Amino acid sequence: MKKTANLLAVLCALALPPALAGTAVPIPHLVQKDGRHALIVDGQPYTMLGAQAHNSSNYPGALDKVWAAVKDAHANTLEIPVAWEQFEPAEGKFDFSYVDTLLAQARQHKVRLVLLWFGTWKNTGPQYAPEWVRFNNERFPRMIGKDGKNSYCLSPLGEQTLKADTRAFTALMAHLKKIDEAHRTVIMVQVENEVGTYGTVRDFGPAGEAAFRQPVPTAVLARKKAPPSVAGAPSGSWSEVYGPYADEYFHAWAVASYIEQIAKAGRAVYDLPMFVNNALRDPLEPMAPWKGNFASGGPTYDVIDIYKAAAPHIDVAGPDLYMPESAKLGATLALFQRPDNALFVPEMGNAPGYARYIYQILGRGAIGVAPFGIDYAEYSNYPLGSKASDKTMVEPFGRVFAAFRPMAQLWARWSLEGRTHGIAESDERTPQSVALKDWKVTASFRQWQFGNVVDVKGDGKADQQDYPAGTESPNGGAALAQTGDNEFIVVGQRVRLAFEGSGANAGKPSMYARVEEGRFDAAGKWVMERNWNGDQTDWGINLPATPTVLKIRMRTH
Repeated sequence: MKKTANLLAVLCALALPPALAGTAVPIPHLVQKDGRHALIVDGQPYTMLGAQAHNSSNYPGALDKVWAAVKDAHANTLEIPVAWEQFEPAEGKFDFSYVDTLLAQARQHKVRLVLLWFGTWKNTGPQYAPEWVRFNNERFPRMIGKDGKNSYCLSPLGEQTLKADTRAFTALMAHLKKIDEAHRTVIMVQVENEVGTYGTVRDFGPAGEAAFRQPVPTAVLARKKAPPSVAGAPSGSWSEVYGPYADEYFHAWAVASYIEQIAKAGRAVYDLPMFVNNALRDPLEPMAPWKGNFASGGPTYDVIDIYKAAAPHIDVAGPDLYMPESAKLGATLALFQRPDNALFVPEMGNAPGYARYIYQILGRGAIGVAPFGIDYAEYSNYPLGSKASDKTMVEPFGRVFAAFRPMAQLWARWSLEGRTHGIAESDERTPQSVALKDWKVTASFRQWQFGNVVDVKGDGKADQQDYPAGTESPNGGAALAQTGDNEFIVVGQRVRLAFEGSGANAGKPSMYARVEEGRFDAAGKWVMERNWNGDQTDWGINLPATPTVLKIRMRTH
């Protein structure tokens, strides 16, 4: 089952030292405290600075190009597929060679792994299922659309499909337990990939129609209410309860129930944290029944409650962020971060503009984030991601991860305690404020480090030619941790931060008591490089293009 904990259990978990010689390595698990979450690895909070490889890099011969990119990204975790077709190419015959090679190399590179099980569904389709599954519709049925035609998508009501997928996934988990229980190289597992269906809202075949007419399960009724626009019955069939949303909600339940059976069987063998990822629906679009505009049945924000009810062995539903617009991205983070759902971004575009969102994501308390395609295979998924496939693609993310990595464990602890906040430069490039305990921090962008951009024309707008080089598109951001009443750790780039008193400090004059630039060492001890003063603080805290870590202490007078 899901690993959550009360406050006492959380504190006990955080007091555990790293695994000692002669003792068992604690299994990775999630903890919850006051609606916030942490991933515990080796008994300690863990911030996943992830990198996801390309879909087709899940073979031993392709791994060298993956590890090189992971190193340049300063990532501490690799997300990489294990495909059903490679794991069970012939029915009942499992090939463990790729998994064995992957884990051995991960340990050599000192990188943790998140395995992505591409089974029945990958991006809603069956292309990673074995051929003996994909081309046997009689045994492994496809969904049937309202027009009576077969869909491309395997049906979540296919009993033989579920049985076969569960058997393979359980074999994988049993093998992981055998070869990795003493190491804990693998810290999470994704069950299927971007599930749901395009082209049809649900399965209209005989099995689908029969199931659709059944009463909505009690567990779903307890968690998922009909939208305000629907005057549905308190119980009854899907149509009676959910009206025009019934088709989508039923399909979400069917897919989630299928995933639950796989996850439950896998965790019975080896109880690692498990999650699902989501191809998003537009978070700013007014809520309306499905009209072909997203993958029906996937864990979109509006059906997370159905997934929680139907799939209790899935810890997290995570958004895959391929909407570069700052308003949509921010709204998506808010919708997926819930007291019952840890914020985790298992995929994000690898175009340069996405790098600034790491500050916002980790500042919000996410357990991890992973840009997609961090891999030197000569492949680009532009326009979803970067045009480049070389080091220039990795570099914007590597610089940010390099700043976070020495304090990743500390950051996870601060996040669980509710001390962290994050800002990413918006598309509008307007100032943003963050409310802290007795302090307010305002971030502004495209500022010079000494002085302001110049209003040459006197029209209240800066002269475009006077903006600092390198700020032509939004790329600024900062994450803050309030480590004491008046003390802060700040990490960021291309942003100006201004502190002013609020709450108990409202109206009091204040100034910087100390602004140290530095880093944390391997033991979590702060190492100062220099103290900022004079020119470096006269115009606020102006973080340069290179991600920089500061330890700031404020005082009033």
